Amino acid sequence: MPYDKGNRAWIHEALNERMRPEWNRGAKRWEIAKTHLRPLVEALAARFGEVDVYLQFSRLEQCHGMCQRASGDDCTCSCMGENHQGAAYWKRWINVGDDVLVSAERQERHFLVRRNP
Repeated sequence: MPYDKGNRAWIHEALNERMRPEWNRGAKRWEIAKTHLRPLVEALAARFGEVDVYLQFSRLEQCHGMCQRASGDDCTCSCMGENHQGAAYWKRWINVGDDVLVSAERQERHFLVRRNP
């Protein structure tokens, strides 16, 4: 979502929470706390029809039982959410592709999320 003076207010309204979205001028993107990701992605898809989501994972962080039994959606390990029980909603998102980032320690997964019919 590009920067617009009204977008900060829309984000507050869409999440109906006290939060502080920050505009990263260098990267030209809004940045929010991880806990707001899912509701914001769903609100953006409802507003615009579809939204691209990029999630980063550590290639060095091994997946283990705590990830596989997790109830939250905060997975950062090498399984990239595949084994993470709390990230089951990602299964409804369209996986566009995976890229290894320049450092080779991080991997990025690109999803396309469309408005629910």
